[in-house]
Amino acid sequence: MLVLLILHLAAALLAPLLVRWWGPRACYALALAPAAAFGWAVAHTGAVRHGGAVVETYPWIAQLQLDVALRVTTLSWLTLLLVGGVGALVLVYSARYFHAGSAGLARFAAVMVAFAGAMVGLVVSDDLLLLYVFWELTTVFSYLLIGHSTERRSSRLAAAQALIVTTLGGLAMLVGFLLLGRHAGGYRWSLITSVPLPGGGYLVMAVLLVLAGALAKAAVFPFSSWLPVAMAAPTPVSAYLHAAAMVKAGVFLIGLLGPALAPAGPWRPVTVVAGLITLVAGGWAALRQDDLKLLLAYGTVSQLGLLTVVLGAGTPEAALAGTAMLLAHALFKAGLFLVVGILDHSAGGRDLRELSGVGRSAPLLAGIAGLAAASMAGVPPLLGFVAKEAVLAAFTDRPLVLAVLVAGIALTVAYSIRFLWGAFATRPGVPDTELERPPAAMLVPPALLAVAGLAAGPAAGWIGGLLHPYAALFGPVGEHLALWHGPTVALGLSAAAIGGGVVLHLVRGRLASALRRLRFPVGGNQGYEWITHRFDRIAIEVTSVTQRGSLPQYLGTVLLALVLVPGTAMLVTRPWRNDIAGWASPAQLVVCAVIAVAAVLALGARRRLTAMLLVGVTGYGTAMMFVLYGAPDLALTQFLVETATIAVFVLVLRRLPPHFSARPLRRSRWVRRGIGLAAGLVMAGLALAAAGARRAPSISLAYPHLAVTEGHGRNVVDVTLVDIRAWDTMGEISVLVVTATGVASLIFERSRTGPRPRRPRPSAPRRDRRTVWLRGGTTLHERRRSIVFEVVTRLIFHTVVLFSLFLLFSGHNAPGGGFAGGLVASLALALRYLAGGRYELAEAAPVGAGTVLGAGLAVAVGGGVLSLLVTGAVLHSVKVNLWVPVVGHLHLVTSLFFDIGVYLIVVGLVLDILRSLGAEVDRHIEAAGESAPGLVVQREGDRP
Repeated sequence: MLVLLILHLAAALLAPLLVRWWGPRACYALALAPAAAFGWAVAHTGAVRHGGAVVETYPWIAQLQLDVALRVTTLSWLTLLLVGGVGALVLVYSARYFHAGSAGLARFAAVMVAFAGAMVGLVVSDDLLLLYVFWELTTVFSYLLIGHSTERRSSRLAAAQALIVTTLGGLAMLVGFLLLGRHAGGYRWSLITSVPLPGGGYLVMAVLLVLAGALAKAAVFPFSSWLPVAMAAPTPVSAYLHAAAMVKAGVFLIGLLGPALAPAGPWRPVTVVAGLITLVAGGWAALRQDDLKLLLAYGTVSQLGLLTVVLGAGTPEAALAGTAMLLAHALFKAGLFLVVGILDHSAGGRDLRELSGVGRSAPLLAGIAGLAAASMAGVPPLLGFVAKEAVLAAFTDRPLVLAVLVAGIALTVAYSIRFLWGAFATRPGVPDTELERPPAAMLVPPALLAVAGLAAGPAAGWIGGLLHPYAALFGPVGEHLALWHGPTVALGLSAAAIGGGVVLHLVRGRLASALRRLRFPVGGNQGYEWITHRFDRIAIEVTSVTQRGSLPQYLGTVLLALVLVPGTAMLVTRPWRNDIAGWASPAQLVVCAVIAVAAVLALGARRRLTAMLLVGVTGYGTAMMFVLYGAPDLALTQFLVETATIAVFVLVLRRLPPHFSARPLRRSRWVRRGIGLAAGLVMAGLALAAAGARRAPSISLAYPHLAVTEGHGRNVVDVTLVDIRAWDTMGEISVLVVTATGVASLIFERSRTGPRPRRPRPSAPRRDRRTVWLRGGTTLHERRRSIVFEVVTRLIFHTVVLFSLFLLFSGHNAPGGGFAGGLVASLALALRYLAGGRYELAEAAPVGAGTVLGAGLAVAVGGGVLSLLVTGAVLHSVKVNLWVPVVGHLHLVTSLFFDIGVYLIVVGLVLDILRSLGAEVDRHIEAAGESAPGLVVQREGDRP
């Protein structure tokens, strides 16, 4: 099973490349991934036929007791057959549905295969947390598939609606999973079912939360509105997601949890009532549709309601009927969606009021649709008839439910006839529709699905034997699947439903006015739009009150809340210890005094540059405190960060007035000083409280030993970053890359590669030319140039870069590391920029900042993969002893590659800052023609 997931992942990653090579025909190759899942399920039929299970377990996150636990039983085997088989046919269909050059084809192919893989993972997961991961992956991928046509507003809104509804349901479901897992002591469903269920409100709450997620995914009342809107997606997406995959995930979850949770109080009432409402409301809405795809969409909603009723009833007979209906529905509904796609593709439309004579011009297509629609209506000898007769037989002891089911099936028959009549009949007064001959690759998938539904009817007994182990989970099974049970109540009700549906279709013209008037007072979309509008309105009102555009007000509010809430609690409880030492040496007191004086002076500074320098003094003072406490690595990092921060402030201050404004008034300034002082005292108190609140030995006490034995280094700080807490560092640098990309894009919408100056062509003999220390310096105004600065920069630049590399490679055993080394290299680039301007920066770093950031992240991830290949654990250090000629013995630690990635990311980040806040500011000043000090106002092409 894990191999199937890896196969889908590989296919999704290769899809854009294959589409680039082969165009839409790449879908033929990509169909092999879901076909492999179908083949795997067929090959393991014998293992689950008699109630057995196929189990695979792989360690994943031991701290959370979370394994990749995969388990296939009867229900998951059936769903895997549908996910794999229908997925493969839909991809084959897509190869001719799309044409070469279709917009977004590569994205569609990749996301479609990824969605199929996520569905495979969802179906075979035994761990509920793992199931939730795949559940949300299907939500994200469905969002991308529904919103495939990004240029259409309707597609974007439909995708957003599906995402919001199903995500909210998924979050509720996650809480329900956590409640169940907490009670059972684990999250494997096979474990949860082996212990007694909790009682009372605890179980009620867990069941309701889980059902909220399942009903939202299955588009069952009150969450039905998103599915018809999702018909904005391409037809292959509708055929797969909304007939055999995504919506089936909700039904599958109800079927999976039913054997254990059906006895719980709210399970049966919620599933049966919600399902019956959805069955009738969806069927009635389908009769009012003129768009064939919308007709099928509302019919799908209706059928999902039926499946929810049957699988949620919690009886053996209903469970057997529900699995048969699950199979039948996937076959006929996927086939009908594909037929609509052919009509839309060949006739140029799917409005049944404009189609006429299609049955005569395309008899094969009409025959395929007729078989699928007959199965949907429950006409013998198709599988749909067997399944619906079994459904009716399962509820003969519940008259009220049975009556609603018969009414819902009659509506199904009526809209099935309406579909065939609207798509293929010849209507007087409507010209015959010109139909292009559909390619065989588009006809074969729906034909196979329709024929499968026909063949499965007579084979109902054999199919029932395969599905019997699932039904037996609810108790002894008193019924069996068969095409003919003799004259029974269920057969009579089935005939009555078919007759009622025919009558409904015949008198539909007379009922047209009633069909238009008889509907819910508030439609699903209207309710969704009203709720989202109210949330938008509340957000606007709250924002208008709290977001006044004043940064001091925001910061003051945050700090004031900090002072009032934690500060008050701290004063009341006094959690700090009494044996507090003021200082360890007089030098610490002196440094603290310098920091305090600098902070107070910064409050009264009138010039921005002065305030920035005074704030920098507080940062350097903090670094000195690290020195006095014997933490050279932290001190080095603090010094470098403070220096880089000052450089960034200098770049920003160029575009701001030199002086602060006259505001705020004196009284306001004293209020702000009071808030700042109080916030400082609270933070100091919280630090003391945190230091004295420890009740167990710190795990950091083991870090020095672990650094040597596991990380193979003596610098505890660096080894912690790249080995002991490497996952934390990986997350931080990933966020850093994303943030840098977003901020740089927000500041300036330009390429992230700076311009390179043209080298000056010699116009005089070599002996007459002056020495050029920095090539970019010749582009600066004379008032800005400093020959001494240029000479010093030229002399020390390479030394500083070499020093940064020394810090990088020595940081595992001495102060330094990738972060410190990257900061030193970045400061060298800042020096080149300050000395020679933006052209000099481009000369020093002729590569895009985005490229450096991406390379750094790739190297860091590659280091983790390397350790996985060597040790079997991600981001685990391994010491490799090498002998190099001339150099001698070398000791290489694999975490060095991770450190190199950090180094590159820091360099790329600072380069991005220099290009955006430095070079781009220069460019804008020049473009505006401002008389900025030291800048020559010139056009882009006027380079020396």
